[in-house]
Amino acid sequence: MPTQTLDATDLKTRWQAFQDEHPTVRIRTAAGRMGVSEAELVATGCGEHVTRLDGGWSALLSELETLGPVMALTRNDAAVHEKTGVYHNVSFTEAHNMGLVLDDDIDLRLFMDHWHVGFAVETPWSGGRDGVRRSLQFFDQDGTAVHKVFLTRKSAIDAYDALVDKYRHDDQSIAQPVEPVEEDADETPDAEIDVDGFLQEWADLKDTHDFFPLLRDYGVSRTQALRFGEGRFTRRVPAESLRRTLQAAAEQETPIMVFVGSPGCIQIHTGPVKKLKATPPWYNVLDPGFQLHLNEEMIDQAWVVEKPTKDGIVTSLELLDAEGGIIVRLFGKRKPGIPELDGWRAILQDLDAVAA
Repeated sequence: MPTQTLDATDLKTRWQAFQDEHPTVRIRTAAGRMGVSEAELVATGCGEHVTRLDGGWSALLSELETLGPVMALTRNDAAVHEKTGVYHNVSFTEAHNMGLVLDDDIDLRLFMDHWHVGFAVETPWSGGRDGVRRSLQFFDQDGTAVHKVFLTRKSAIDAYDALVDKYRHDDQSIAQPVEPVEEDADETPDAEIDVDGFLQEWADLKDTHDFFPLLRDYGVSRTQALRFGEGRFTRRVPAESLRRTLQAAAEQETPIMVFVGSPGCIQIHTGPVKKLKATPPWYNVLDPGFQLHLNEEMIDQAWVVEKPTKDGIVTSLELLDAEGGIIVRLFGKRKPGIPELDGWRAILQDLDAVAA
């Protein structure tokens, strides 16, 4: 791994000065302000409180069960999804370089093409058993975090130490080279898309998982799909629909599913939401075992979306940012073979009056 010692040394000095001046600013925000990536900042701690890890992420992830209960964190710029549990039932499909973690608590979809570098990070923390917070952090080739695993007070520290020793990289320099991630192709003009054919195949869906391949087959972006389907499969609702939906789900004790994704991971909560709190610009779910933090100022569009399946219509609330990226998707709790909850459908139907 190439290094740039002088540049990295300068960055380390700048990062230490930034932390002294802004001790409460989180590292992702700090990286943006400093014009660097989060991975580059993390790497400046190598040889001290950070250990660069070697590749073989699928093998490492398959051993996370040994840690016991941990907190899994996946985020994008607008939403942070935190879920506590054990990494049970980890599997990978080499053909597509994808993975799954399937458990009632830790439920992940992994896209391993975006897992390029990893670190073990240890920082002071009053909540730790010995005053230390331990984590495993993974980043894309541009230095953007794709997934993090934090130890809890119930985690096995010995197992963590063994994993770090096993996957320790030979290179523990403080420089972390990064490269831009290839940008998505420009959106196909509407006039070049077979909209009628697209909508017909949408109507013929039998499984929600077939929707993303449908977009790809027709060269349709997410925002285009929402526009094409408006009045038939989609309807736009106000940004505050997020609050209204979570509040209704909590009040009516309707279990839901909350999807938040990074380029390398989609993390899912399935179950109730109870404790809701606004700390502008963030709106939060603060439940034991599950926390969601969503920056409401970054919500550009909110849509109610319907997809036909062999079990009936499946309805979601989808929030997008100004670039058309998905911030979060909410569904009613369901499994294949089980129809959508009437209570969930009613909650989203009530949003129509807000949009009027």
